[in-house]
Amino acid sequence: MFSSPANLIGSLLFGAVGLVAFIYGKRMVLYRPMIIGIVLMVYPYFVPQTWLIYAIGCVLCLMLYLFRS
Repeated sequence: MFSSPANLIGSLLFGAVGLVAFIYGKRMVLYRPMIIGIVLMVYPYFVPQTWLIYAIGCVLCLMLYLFRS
């Protein structure tokens, strides 16, 4: 499943950020962070390329930052 250490590190990094965003959204009853958090936790399982994992993860983290209210 994980083809390189960079792939594994990216998956763990963005999965951890997604978990924190999901917990935050659940406690504050905000649906945007919850949905983005779920997507951050799940998408590395379906993306095989390392550069795509980092690109999508950075875009989703940027969305999490921009839509924080």
